Amino acid sequence: MNARTSRTVTAAALVLGMAVVPAVPATAVARTPATATATATATAHEAPDALALRAAISGLPKDDATAALVRVAGTGGSWRGSSGVHDLRTGRPADPGGRFRTGSVTKVFTAAVVLQLAGEGKLDLNRPVRRYLPELIPATYGKVTVRQLLNHTSGIPSVGSGGDTLDEWYAHRFDLHDAAETVRAATALEPDFAPGTQQHYDNIGYTVAGLLIERVTGDTYASEVSRRILKPLRLKDTFFPGTDPAIRGPHNHGYQIFDGADGAGELRDVSVWGATDAWAAGDLISTTADLEHFTRALFRGQVVRGPLLEEMFTLPGASVREYGTGGPAAYSAGLSVMKLGGREVWGKTGGRWGYNTAVAATRDLSRTLVYSVNATDAKGEGMNATAMNIVVAAFGAPSAE
Repeated sequence: MNARTSRTVTAAALVLGMAVVPAVPATAVARTPATATATATATAHEAPDALALRAAISGLPKDDATAALVRVAGTGGSWRGSSGVHDLRTGRPADPGGRFRTGSVTKVFTAAVVLQLAGEGKLDLNRPVRRYLPELIPATYGKVTVRQLLNHTSGIPSVGSGGDTLDEWYAHRFDLHDAAETVRAATALEPDFAPGTQQHYDNIGYTVAGLLIERVTGDTYASEVSRRILKPLRLKDTFFPGTDPAIRGPHNHGYQIFDGADGAGELRDVSVWGATDAWAAGDLISTTADLEHFTRALFRGQVVRGPLLEEMFTLPGASVREYGTGGPAAYSAGLSVMKLGGREVWGKTGGRWGYNTAVAATRDLSRTLVYSVNATDAKGEGMNATAMNIVVAAFGAPSAE
């Protein structure tokens, strides 16, 4: 997989992680068969490849993942499957309806709320963010617009929030982070580039966007997303954890490979891990059913209405290149795009320690995909192998540039 493919498919999954139950040797996992149901309707559109999808999630748990939940739908029919285990201690089958950390899929919800507010005239995408948050955004970043927050072209640099190694992240997994303090730390640094000239995927723009939502509405970020999206769409299993490091309700445990004292890898249960560092950029918890419903409603114009929906399907101009690599920009407001199986697919991936998630669809909803993979390498280079197999089974292989 080339650098362009890896970058776009993974959508730069930004992750942290969760807590500890007894460490388990990475090789000491029993395999369980995938379970699935498939339905197809007689249409002109191709039905999901049930055999390929079942093969993509078979044999779990294994080294790269302990469970997988998948939903594929569209005009050609639907397929649902699950594989792996609820937890390694009991070995009981994974819960198909289990909740999980969505990571950066949260950004799609954040972008949608900002675009709703723009449609209501409560903010202007072309207006500098500093006009709304003058005490937080310094003059150095005075030209950064609201749109540039959403499409990652603000030039505001990244800031760390937990350490440089997995062990350091793990030691700080229960730390609480303040969004405004994170923004102040970032904007105290020199810009990565002039606003609008390059694209650099990161959390910081969406952290600012969450604070912007709170300023123009006078309500909390979580309350606004709940009122505007979760409740109208009846996403009953989707919620923000706040300062609670646990996943409330039914969920399959997430595990992460750590380096053991003897040099061999060991798996730790990382299901309990605070997410305040990610906040509006990555702290949402959901299910595959809820995310599938949200994706279909979003693409149909039922969440962001009218011309503003096009912001989610519009990349920056061709002159805007990826920061650091010079590759083409791949991110819009909340989504990213790539060619899979000859089709243009829009979506978003996300990750937290132990969990990788994705939502993806063709623009006409002829094919949709939602998955949660309990990845043991959620912060690894490139894309998790099981997740990649699911994407290829659902849409086809990445097209050559």
